[in-house]
Amino acid sequence: MNVIETEIAGIKIVEPDIRRDERGYFCETYNRQRYFDAGITAEFVQDNESFSMKGVIRGLHWQVAPFGQAKLVRVIRGKVLDVAVDLRKGSSTFGRHIATELSADNGRQFFIPRGFAHGFLVLEDNTIFSYKCDNFYNPSSERGLQFDDPSLGIKWPDIGVDFIVSEKDRKHPSLAEVEPYDESGRG
Repeated sequence: MNVIETEIAGIKIVEPDIRRDERGYFCETYNRQRYFDAGITAEFVQDNESFSMKGVIRGLHWQVAPFGQAKLVRVIRGKVLDVAVDLRKGSSTFGRHIATELSADNGRQFFIPRGFAHGFLVLEDNTIFSYKCDNFYNPSSERGLQFDDPSLGIKWPDIGVDFIVSEKDRKHPSLAEVEPYDESGRG
């Protein structure tokens, strides 16, 4: 597998080895030792999956400490633009984001450490998105960030359809209004 470091410390793009032949393909999507050797030391405890149509935006979400979650995400079918925004208190890259295209074709994975808001735009109908989390979902700890806050500078592409955003996600605050993520238990 190939691990690509990004401009924001901790965020990694993983390109697993995919063996393709006339039968289809085989891919090892997770191997604890290989990922640990690559610096991804999260102990995953929960797997989630979503199914979405083209134009759906999910996010930007995170959980406050002590229920923060690191995530390893990938697309099983379809394609998304996946985004992570640094919300870590005191981080030199606070408010900056990394965006990458994940698809069933490219097989890429995106590792997002704790302290980042995460979301994605679905680029193809019938997309299945899968993610591993290193902490359990805790509804009272969930927070959100306005996906289209201009201060984030996220360039959501024009994909020929209107975005479909949940009412809850439309009401999230801007970056200026959120409390930075603090691993000690606040934010």
